[in-house]
Amino acid sequence: MITNDVLRSVRYMLDLSDAHVAELVQLADPSVVLDRDQVQAFLRKDEEPGYAPLDDRLLALFLDGLVIHFRGRREDAPVRAPETRLSNNEILKKLRVAFELKDIDIGQAFADAGHPVSRPEVSALFRQRTHPNYRPCRDQLLRYFLRGLTLRVRGPA
Repeated sequence: MITNDVLRSVRYMLDLSDAHVAELVQLADPSVVLDRDQVQAFLRKDEEPGYAPLDDRLLALFLDGLVIHFRGRREDAPVRAPETRLSNNEILKKLRVAFELKDIDIGQAFADAGHPVSRPEVSALFRQRTHPNYRPCRDQLLRYFLRGLTLRVRGPA
């Protein structure tokens, strides 16, 4: 999935300002400073003038910042380097941790979005890539999850 779409979805879901998006990135890595114009460029549609693609590293920092914001920083754990390449499964994992979701919550998010997924299918999304029952999270599945999570967080429109 396009990283900019994930950023737009989470920003809408949580009703975050541009400054708050930049603060979340900085929570994960204080050396990365985003200004308002950069954040706005990431949030534009790809056909709009001024659009800038969001690289996987910045999205990983944003999602890590989201985890720190909601759950707090773990002092006992070493600081991990942000991923340079994110798969949809890793995005799903980071959102799961940030929102403290259980398998049943994730299944409900899919069902709320109109795409029910069984518990074994949900479990397969979080397995290691080398596991025989691993299932890659396709773009449409991630969109359903983001839509269902938005309904859960914001409520029905």
